Amino acid sequence: MISWRRTRAIARKECLHVLRDYRSLLLALVLPLFMLLLFGYALTLDVDRIAAALYDMDRTPQSRDLVERLRGSRFFQIVAVPDSYSDIERLLDRADCLMVLVIPRGYGRRILAGRDSQVQVLLDGSDSNTAGIALGYAIALLQGYDAELREKALDRQGMLSVPPPVQGELRVWYNPELRARNYIVPGLIALIMMIIGALITSLTIAREYESGTMEQLLSTPVRPLELVLGKITPYFVIGMTDMAVSVAVGTLVFGVPLRGNPLVLFASAMVFMVGCLALGLFVSAATRSQAIAFQLGILISFLPAFLLSGFIYAISNMPLVIQLVTYLVPARYFITLLKGVFLKGLGIKMLWVEGLMMVAFAALMFRAAVGKVKGKLA
Repeated sequence: MISWRRTRAIARKECLHVLRDYRSLLLALVLPLFMLLLFGYALTLDVDRIAAALYDMDRTPQSRDLVERLRGSRFFQIVAVPDSYSDIERLLDRADCLMVLVIPRGYGRRILAGRDSQVQVLLDGSDSNTAGIALGYAIALLQGYDAELREKALDRQGMLSVPPPVQGELRVWYNPELRARNYIVPGLIALIMMIIGALITSLTIAREYESGTMEQLLSTPVRPLELVLGKITPYFVIGMTDMAVSVAVGTLVFGVPLRGNPLVLFASAMVFMVGCLALGLFVSAATRSQAIAFQLGILISFLPAFLLSGFIYAISNMPLVIQLVTYLVPARYFITLLKGVFLKGLGIKMLWVEGLMMVAFAALMFRAAVGKVKGKLA
């Protein structure tokens, strides 16, 4: 039978250690806020203000109109006006711009004659993703300008413009403004929870060995389950405090909508935090060095959560083998759940699979931590 008296004694001991080590406590409380603000402002998936150059070889009212269209777009920023292709090559080689729009001679004359006219778009493809997005923006701008010119030409000829047989209307659900922060901040919360949860407990038992107090614990009747529960309790409170602060910053500072039930959000966060803390405690019990425990904690928490959880890189675009590996990353399920609660307003009825996977993760890590501590106490 578990003794709650011994469990409370271990928890009290750990609380006193946390309160005495005020620098670690301050770090555990301030680091999540710092990471959220830093990544929230610095990390963005929005591609706008693309550095572009214009080479107008025609210099007619029609070409100048197209130039003004590009200048007025929020997606492009004109940084240079080259006078030759050698200048263009120099700009692209030095990465002074990403895109160059070349308007050939005779562009305006062909437009006025009602004939098709071409423009040239040169892109720096070293960053293929950004170049592809820039090309899409440029094509949309040119197509819109072309449609407007054709409509004006038909008006001049006294002809009615015929609408297309099928007209599409774009409607974006869950993130209508397409704000990258609405996508990033929930993922950041999961990333912060994973890092803080695994790191703050990855040093506990290793610290006991280095300070020589582990031998004292070995001489007491404390059981592995009691030791694990006692050591996790104070850090669980710290982790949930970090969670509350992160949610408050995400909604109040970054304006991320919280459309779902906050109870579902925090209940799932509790389960996830228990799993992360148990993971850190398992690492701490497996190593007797705080330095090794810290490095191993970073390796198994930050890297998988950042690279393999779908936070930055879409899992569907990964190779099949890597996609299978992502099923072992608990942050994957928590990020899916966070985005579902924050942006879609989903409840446990739609997110029960992710919730079940996090429960399995927490139970597995807790059992592993107890088993490893039992081996150390035996």
